[in-house]
Parts: sequence; C-alpha cells; structure tokens
Amino acid sequence: MRPALSVIFFTVLSGAGYGLWCLLGLALATGLYPLAGVDVLVPLAFGCLLVTAGLLASTSHLGRPGRAWRALSQWRSSWLSREGIAALLAYLPVPVLAWLAFPHRGGPVLRVAGAVLSLCAFATILCTANIYRSLKTVAAWRLRQVLPLYFAFALLSGGLCLWTWLTLLPGQPRGNALPLTLLVLAVLAGVVKADYWRAVDALPAPTPGHATGLAMLGQVRSFEGPVSETSYLTREMAFVLARKHAARLRRIALVLFAILPAWGIATGWLFDAAWIVPVAAVAVIAGLFIERWLFFAEARHAVAAFFPQRA
Repeated sequence: MRPALSVIFFTVLSGAGYGLWCLLGLALATGLYPLAGVDVLVPLAFGCLLVTAGLLASTSHLGRPGRAWRALSQWRSSWLSREGIAALLAYLPVPVLAWLAFPHRGGPVLRVAGAVLSLCAFATILCTANIYRSLKTVAAWRLRQVLPLYFAFALLSGGLCLWTWLTLLPGQPRGNALPLTLLVLAVLAGVVKADYWRAVDALPAPTPGHATGLAMLGQVRSFEGPVSETSYLTREMAFVLARKHAARLRRIALVLFAILPAWGIATGWLFDAAWIVPVAAVAVIAGLFIERWLFFAEARHAVAAFFPQRA
C-alpha cells in the first residue's frame, strides 16, 4: 500500500507522546518520580506537543476533516472511534497534573492523576495498534508482532524523550529503572521487528481466490481488468515496494531504532554520558519514520490481487 505521510507522522509523533505520558504517569503514580513543579511540567508539556502534532497531522488524511467528530459515535464497533475517544480522554489528566505538580499540592491525588494519565495513554496506543490488526484485508497487519511493536516503539521513543529531560537536570539522582527499561525495550524492539519482517516475507501474495473467498472452488481469475485507467485503488492499494529497496531500508531502520539506541542507552547509563541520550532519542524517531513507512509500503491489500503490481 502507498504510505500516507500524515498517518506516519501521526503514529510516530503521537506514539512518542503517549509513550512519554504513559511512563511519566506511571512514575508519578508509583512515587518513582520525586520531582515536582517545572520538572514535571516540561515533560508533560512536551508529551502534549508530540500528541497534538500527531493528531493534527492525522486530520490531513481525512477527506473532510470538519466531520471527523462523527467518527466518535461508532465506538461500539470501530477501533478508530475508540482511538479518538481515548486520545481526547488522555488530555483530561494533563491540566490536573500540571496544577498538582507544584509543591504542597501532591500526595495521593497526584498519584491517582498520574495513574489515570498512564492508563489513558496506554489505551490510546492499544486502540491505534488494533486499528490495523482488525483489518482482515491486509495480512501483514494481522501478524501477532504488530501489537507489541506499537507498545515497544511508543515506550522506547517516549522514554528516551523523558530520560533526555532528566539528564538536563543538574544534581538529580540517576536511577537505574528507566535506562534498564529502555535498554530492554530497544533489544526487544529489534528482535521482534526482525521476526515480523521474516513473517511478512513468508506471507503469500494476495490472489483473487483468497480476496473473494472462493479459493476452495479452484483457481479464480478475472475475465478482464477491473478498471481501464488509473484510480484511487491503483494509486493506493496496488503499490508495491521493490525487495532490494525494502532490504536496504530495513537495515537502516534497525540500526536507527534498535542497535544505535541500545548502544547509546548502555553507554549513557554505565558511563554517565548524558550527551548521548538525546542522540539516541533522535535516532529512534528517525528510525521509526523509516519503519512506519515500511509498515505501510510492504503491506499488500487483498484488492491488489486484481491489479497489476508495480513498484
């Protein structure tokens, strides 16, 4: 399928923002984030910036953005609608936490607000991943690795943004929980993504028989092509990425979102090299843009079985 830049920006940027909110809220809820005031407001606001930028980018993919609110009414059956509701709900604890973050306003209420923020961010990431996992017409998005990868990438990118902020604070204690978690996430993301790519390569090409559900009756073929000229389907659904380009982009993405960050996290953690943490954060974001582009470009929609494939 042809990758849409608006959706790529949305999933990468908002994913990092929700990952940051999820970890920050969890740390506040468990008391592992002893800071207050501006030290809470800055990562909270940066997460809001990432989330809002991603959501605004996603609206450009809509034919009529002014009617986007109508999608919220289909929450019983649509993961897209559930995602929209969860994304809006995630904003609610933000001003509460911003007010409670100042000294003498914390306590149990701050922990509850942090837990709510973390749960809302977690739910939004879950809904985003399930939008693609629910599409039976795209076999690559139905693979079991899709859901854990969305969580791993969101938490890794958001966690590195949070750690970058912590490294800028002089005199703050350097805990081990966050860098160790990020290191595990970087390694898992690389391993699971490599397994996902192997699974994608093993998927059979879509055929008219499978697309129509008539494969059990024998070979299915069309008498003639479905269209005589370029259409929306040929532009969006019949896009295929050449294998040699995909292999090169996979290697670049793997280095950027897994290998380089894992090395940077380990170096910054073990040798207290604070300068390398923002480098790792930028590398992950860059790698995720490539990974997410491949996620769409390598996906083959069932309708592509009726059109000539082109790279």
